Amino acid sequence: SKRRYSFDKEEYQTAWLKIENGLRKDNKASYPTSVIAADKLLDKALTEMALPGKTMGDRLKRAGQYFSSVNSVWYAHKMRNQIAHEHGFEISYEQAKHALASFRQALKDLEAI
Repeated sequence: SKRRYSFDKEEYQTAWLKIENGLRKDNKASYPTSVIAADKLLDKALTEMALPGKTMGDRLKRAGQYFSSVNSVWYAHKMRNQIAHEHGFEISYEQAKHALASFRQALKDLEAI
């Protein structure tokens, strides 16, 4: 196993379920909120692994080998950046679901959940 870090799985699983359950098709405001929360949880894991870097992007560059699909992690993270930085940027329920699936796989790859 490439893993060098042991996470508090219960803490991460609880946080993850809260994020997943917070995404509701009938609530457009939940789409960006859930993507940002999922991104934050993954960054927390990367930070706990003591990956160097000022930003999550820096840490992601160093974490590539841990992920089964590094491209989908980047896709989800870039979507989070667009939500955070591009005024009026909107995502669909499907896009939010797709991003969450990518973050979920990344957390699984790290064995955080």
